[in-house]
Amino acid sequence: MTLRLRSVVAAAVGIVVALVLGGALVSVLVSRHLHHSLDHTLRQRAVQIAQLNASAPALLTTPGALDSPVGGTQLLVEVVDRKGAIVARSLSLGGRVLRTGPLVSAAIGDGAATYTNDALGTEQLRVYVAPLADIGGPARGGAVVVAASTHDLDETLASLHLFVVLTGLAAALLGAGAVALLMGRALEPLRRLARGAAEIERTGDPHRRLPLPQTRDEVAQLADTLNEMLASLERSREREGRFLADASHELRTPLTALRGNVEYVARRGATPEVIAELERDADRLARLADDLLVLSREESGEEPAEEIVDVAALATKLAGSEPDVEAVVEPGVRVRGERAALERAVGNLLQNARKYGPEEGRITVTVAGRDGQALLTVSDEGKGLQPYEAEQAFRRFWRGRNSRSGSGLGLPIVRAIAERHGGRAYAEGSSFTIELPRLSEISQSPSVERRP
Repeated sequence: MTLRLRSVVAAAVGIVVALVLGGALVSVLVSRHLHHSLDHTLRQRAVQIAQLNASAPALLTTPGALDSPVGGTQLLVEVVDRKGAIVARSLSLGGRVLRTGPLVSAAIGDGAATYTNDALGTEQLRVYVAPLADIGGPARGGAVVVAASTHDLDETLASLHLFVVLTGLAAALLGAGAVALLMGRALEPLRRLARGAAEIERTGDPHRRLPLPQTRDEVAQLADTLNEMLASLERSREREGRFLADASHELRTPLTALRGNVEYVARRGATPEVIAELERDADRLARLADDLLVLSREESGEEPAEEIVDVAALATKLAGSEPDVEAVVEPGVRVRGERAALERAVGNLLQNARKYGPEEGRITVTVAGRDGQALLTVSDEGKGLQPYEAEQAFRRFWRGRNSRSGSGLGLPIVRAIAERHGGRAYAEGSSFTIELPRLSEISQSPSVERRP
């Protein structure tokens, strides 16, 4: 079922259910009101007959005296004495007799009035039996029985039920039609989006975008979000294309040199210099392939391992093995991540500092905590980067103006590692910084055992 059809069915069912429940409540209230009204009419007629028996008993037995309708309702009346014998009855009964013997006996004996339902042939009746006072004529101490047909009441309720059913069906049809019309108009922008997406999928054109609806509603927000996603995918595709082109260019140089040396060996034989050159070319290719694999892994977005890393201890360890590196650390600076990846990032920064700093210069590794962040900075004594160079330093295959070697992947790997750990990497002059979320309390981590 389509969304439009489901909405139409839901609207129709909801309207029908609401009207059925409302109709049932109205039916109960109307039925109760009509029954109470009929009971009141029966009781009112019984009171009139009791007054007639007390004040004018001779009139009670006059033919036709008991046939006066009350409120337009033709009533059936029987008056009996204390022995249960009929003293007077309405002409509307004809030859029929109301079957109320036990109720009459109870009314005479206990003096209690009673309502009941009865049938006279095929006609359903509502009956009221009440005792008469022990004064007046021959019916004193007896009882009066007043009954009325429920045919009109039942017809009224049946008409009400039919009206509710027909109204429910009509309202359901009207509601379903209105919902179908509104949903058709509301879903048209979605259909246009679907057609636009299908066209983009068919053509494979990354520059195309989805059509924007004229109204600024949720569908427009969806279209904007999807277009932003397509733009992001286009940028990612362009970056991947540039990456492949740059990687091909970087691989071409050592491969060309390696091929030339192999051809030289094939023609003239191997010499120590050529063997050393072959080893350098092979080593350069291996490092480049390793850097490409690491960069691909770091940019895949995989969550880092849940490991507590003491950044201060890590920096001290790496700086301690190098005589030209000095560590200035703030104790207790810890982050959550992969120790091996963070060691590689710091190692790349140290290698970058040696490459671009002066040959006899000092390298300083600084670790500090600030505003909930762990900052690890590697600085050298070189001239540093210009502001426009600092923005490009972390791009893949970018090399500085005084680059002597390298693939241009060291700093991009640092940036990818920092971003995978929820941080960032940036450069200011000759200082290169990794900024990561700091763990304020090591006891908050479930991976560390708390000791007294």
